[in-house]
Amino acid sequence: MNATLDTPPDGDGRTRVRLAELVALRGRVAKAALPRLESHAMRAGQQTSRLYGRGMDYAESRVYQPGDDVRRMDWRLTARSGRLHTKLFQEEREGRLLILLDTHASMRFGTRARFKSVQAARAAALAAWYVVRAGERVGLMEFGAGHRLLRPLAGTRGALTVCGALADWDQPIASSDGELLSDAVLRAGRLMRGANRVLLISDGLSCDESARGRLLDLSSKAGVRVLVVADALELSLPPAGRYPLEHEGERREVVLFGERQRREFQQALGAGQSRLNAMAQSLGLLHRTIDTASDPLDAVMALLSPGVRR
Repeated sequence: MNATLDTPPDGDGRTRVRLAELVALRGRVAKAALPRLESHAMRAGQQTSRLYGRGMDYAESRVYQPGDDVRRMDWRLTARSGRLHTKLFQEEREGRLLILLDTHASMRFGTRARFKSVQAARAAALAAWYVVRAGERVGLMEFGAGHRLLRPLAGTRGALTVCGALADWDQPIASSDGELLSDAVLRAGRLMRGANRVLLISDGLSCDESARGRLLDLSSKAGVRVLVVADALELSLPPAGRYPLEHEGERREVVLFGERQRREFQQALGAGQSRLNAMAQSLGLLHRTIDTASDPLDAVMALLSPGVRR
């Protein structure tokens, strides 16, 4: 179901993704007061990895054990303690983020500022610019309208490739059942390409009960974060009035005056976001909700900042 907005030319930033806007979001990330950024891989998606070997960063020293590299002896500590000690180094790994983007027809809906699909693309672009600034790689996988996948790439090239795909994949599609979230999560687990974090961006309408177990399985391999994109009518009781809507090319007018009628309409329309938020909460996954008129940057930073554990 699509709200009846006057349709400007493609790439208007309201009903269609505007590539220039996604690229310009790099400046928003560059100017933001960000926390200290790190690029360490995470074990089981939750903890900073500490691999001891011939890395660049000193971690600690311990008593010498047979087989230790004698070139890594800590002679100062050995002299002070009278016992042989070896230096251990923390090997730094490159982090990788996979953005799992919902492109179902339900995302092409909006009554404030822009469609959910456009807001989701803006959030994904901000996430891409954010992680590449931290020295990580970023990839993109869609579910719903298609099954395309971008392998994680580093630096400006990685973020620009994601932005280009977000604009290219934003095509009007016929309403269909599409891919269930459970199937998309299963596919993401098979195609992660070394990603240690996954950011799911969705309106939740494809969320099925089987997604619970698969999200739990995925969270054992990577840090899973959930960003729910919702329209204002899905989040709160709509004001009394007449609402022109369009569905599969057919225009209709929904009349909402009674409080019960308005509440039932809001609950039906917002069922997806409520279901996905509740599932993320029950699984202990860090999650945020944004509407179509808000700035996604704070939510993206809250989900992807270093040190976040849930």
